[in-house]
Amino acid sequence: MPIMERFDCHYCKDSLLGKKYIMKEDTQYCTKCYENLFANCCEGCSLAIGCDCKDMSYKDRHWHEQCFKCVKCSRSLVEKAFAAKDDLLLCTECYANDYSSKCTSCKKTIMPGARKMEYKGNSWHETCFLCHRCQQPIGTKSFIPKDNGYFCVPCFEKQFAYQCCACKKSITTGGVTYQDKPWHRECFLCISCKKQLPGQRFTSRENYPYCLECFSNLYAKKCVGCTKPITSLAGAKYISFEERQWHSECFTCIQCSMSLVGRGFLTQRDNILCTDCGREK
Repeated sequence: MPIMERFDCHYCKDSLLGKKYIMKEDTQYCTKCYENLFANCCEGCSLAIGCDCKDMSYKDRHWHEQCFKCVKCSRSLVEKAFAAKDDLLLCTECYANDYSSKCTSCKKTIMPGARKMEYKGNSWHETCFLCHRCQQPIGTKSFIPKDNGYFCVPCFEKQFAYQCCACKKSITTGGVTYQDKPWHRECFLCISCKKQLPGQRFTSRENYPYCLECFSNLYAKKCVGCTKPITSLAGAKYISFEERQWHSECFTCIQCSMSLVGRGFLTQRDNILCTDCGREK
C-alpha cells in the first residue's frame, strides 16, 4: 500500500489534508495559525482581521471592511474618496465642513482634492479666481493685484499701464518720466550715441535728450586754448571775449602762460598777452 506524503501546517503540524489553508512565502499554514501569526489588527475594533475578511489598508494601517468608515458620520469609506486629519479618516463631506477653506468669491467650501488658488491667505476655486476686467479664469498665469481686484497681465496693461513714448509698449515696472512723458528705462537714450540716460546727467536740445558728452561735442562752444568743448553743465567756468571763449584755466598769456583771469590783458592779432609781455612787444 503506497505511503502518502504528509501535508501539515508549518507551525502547529496539524494535517492540512482536506482542510482550508493559506500559503505565505511558499509555506503552508492552517487558517488559525496564519491569523495568530500574520493577521493584521483592525484600527476600528482592535480585533484580528481574519482570513475570511477583507483587509482595508491605508498607510500601513488596517481595518475590517465594516470598520472602515468616517469617524464623524460613520458612513462607509469603502471605494469612496476620503481624507485624513490627525490620523483620523473622514469622508470628504465631513472633512470639507470641518477643515476645508472657503472660496473667497463664491463662499462655498473647496472640497478636498479640488484645484484651488491661494494668495495672501485667501483661497478660491480655480474657476472662481477671475480677472476683474475680462472675467476669465487666471489659473496659473501671472496676475497683478490692483484696488482689491486681480488682473491678468494683458488686461492690466490695457487698463492701467503707461505706454512708453519710444517703443509704444506698456510699462509694467519701473520706468522714467521726462517732459511729462513715460519711458522704459532701457528706452530713454541719448538721441545721438544711444547710451542709456537713467542715472546719468543729461541735457536736451529741441526737446531731444543728449548725454553731456554728445551735447558738448555737437553744440557746446570750443575753447580757443585747448579746442575742447566748454559746457557749464560739467561745472566748467569760462571767459568770453569778442565772440571767443576760453576755459578759465586756458585763459593765459600766449607768451609767459600767466593766468589772465581777473587781470588786464592785451591782444595781438588773435593772441592775448599779459600787460608785461604786451609792452615788450
